[in-house]
Amino acid sequence: MFTNDIGNGVCAFANTNDGIILVGVDNKGTIAGVSKKVEEQIASIIDSCDPPVRAAIETGIVDEKNILIIKVKKSGQVHSWKGKVYVRVGSTNRPLSMQEILELGQKLGKIRFDEQVCENASLKEIDWDKVKWFKSAYRTITGKEILTENKKLLKNIGCIKEQKISNAGILLFGKKPDKFIPSNQITIVRYPGNSVSDKYLDMKEFYGNLFDLIDKADDYIKEHIQIASRLVLGQIPREEIPQYPLFAVRELIVNAVAHRDYFTHGSRIIIKMFNDRIEYHSPGGFPSDITPENIIDRQYSRNSILVKVLNKIKYIEAIGDGIDRVFDSIKKHPLKPKLPLFRELGNSVIVTLYSADMSKMMEKELRIELNKRQKNALEYIRKEGRITRKKYEDINNVSKRTSTRDLSDLMKKKIIKKVGKGPSSYYILLKEVT
Repeated sequence: MFTNDIGNGVCAFANTNDGIILVGVDNKGTIAGVSKKVEEQIASIIDSCDPPVRAAIETGIVDEKNILIIKVKKSGQVHSWKGKVYVRVGSTNRPLSMQEILELGQKLGKIRFDEQVCENASLKEIDWDKVKWFKSAYRTITGKEILTENKKLLKNIGCIKEQKISNAGILLFGKKPDKFIPSNQITIVRYPGNSVSDKYLDMKEFYGNLFDLIDKADDYIKEHIQIASRLVLGQIPREEIPQYPLFAVRELIVNAVAHRDYFTHGSRIIIKMFNDRIEYHSPGGFPSDITPENIIDRQYSRNSILVKVLNKIKYIEAIGDGIDRVFDSIKKHPLKPKLPLFRELGNSVIVTLYSADMSKMMEKELRIELNKRQKNALEYIRKEGRITRKKYEDINNVSKRTSTRDLSDLMKKKIIKKVGKGPSSYYILLKEVT
């Protein structure tokens, strides 16, 4: 009894959370004490766990009696004792069913969906044109040629396993991935206000291999967000200011596709677009040891094959950099929107990307008061690169005195500068001061 209590207790804590087991103290807190030989026996029990658990054994003396303190750290592995896997539930150690063991292994990343063979799929399901496209994209990005034969390439990157197609192979290069993995889809819903309602502006469902899925969703979102523009000194075209950082929009799609839990059946990625935010709903909670607080600093790939292949043609940032760069793109946005919110709700991760307040940019633009003649001149410079005083008079049908006054005002506001002297002089947009 003693041996079993220690064995399943150590395994339960290692599989669940850090814990302490006191040996020589009964459940009522009475100090019974132990002999020195018990420490060796406990060390043997700990080593008998499969795989062995790392635990520290300390000694103590209470009421002149020896006790042992076993300190167990949560592990990143699945531990068993005498063929059973235990977890800590309240003050008890509970054995897991086979299904629960699989779920624990999935959560800890010991069983990965993308590495598993896709049942009933044959090589006929591979879109070989997409494989050629991948090679071409790799060459364009890296300048290097992939000379490996197509089938061997898929084997090398984990898309063919033991002469069979892996789930990664179907998701990345399958003709119809949803035929075998029905949850492989993205649904985007646009709502007219700031909350979910029974009325929506539009709803689109996207299917296909992961490359196409990412591109389609990215294009759709960018087609339906606000894009404003402003004059930037030294630039002929006006600078476009999007409602959301475009990098963040795409990276959060990629993040959902690459890191979602594909074991969760019947769940798809859902993206909800509101007036003031975009919400990305991804199936599966946070992986083990990842929290909203440490998500920038911790690195974890639930689907390591998908991540590596997407990274090869820069669909995903260098492993561990994506979320960090999302925050960075938001901090650099001219209108300084709120930083994104990561949260876990049930068996889903929800990321909220907040909209910039586009009215702020309009207010900044209005601070530079220009008359219609000056605006005409700036549009002319954007098209032609420069303007002379004579041309200013011609396009606005004004006198020399008026053109001189208007141009001087633009120079005073540091919007344009004069180049040269005399009849050959002209005006250009100022270089931006950094």
